[in-house]
Amino acid sequence: MKDKSFITAAELAEMLDVSIGHAYKIIHKLNEELEKKGFITFAGRVPRKYLEERCYGQANSLAGISGSVLDGYQDR
Repeated sequence: MKDKSFITAAELAEMLDVSIGHAYKIIHKLNEELEKKGFITFAGRVPRKYLEERCYGQANSLAGISGSVLDGYQDR
C-alpha cells in the first residue's frame, strides 16, 4: 500500500494544472520552508498536510468558514 501522506510533483502538477517543472519549483520552495523549521525533507515530494496549510490556510478551518455572502441565508 502506498503512503499518501506525501504528494509528488506529478500529482501536484495535475492538481494545479501546471507543468511538472513548475510543480517541482513549488515543492522545492515548500521543502526549503520546512528545512528552515528544522524538518527533514525529501526531494520531489512534500507532505500533503503542509501543502494544504500553505495553499488553503489551516486545512481544518475550511469547514467553519464564516463571513461569507451566504451567512444568514435561509431557504424559503
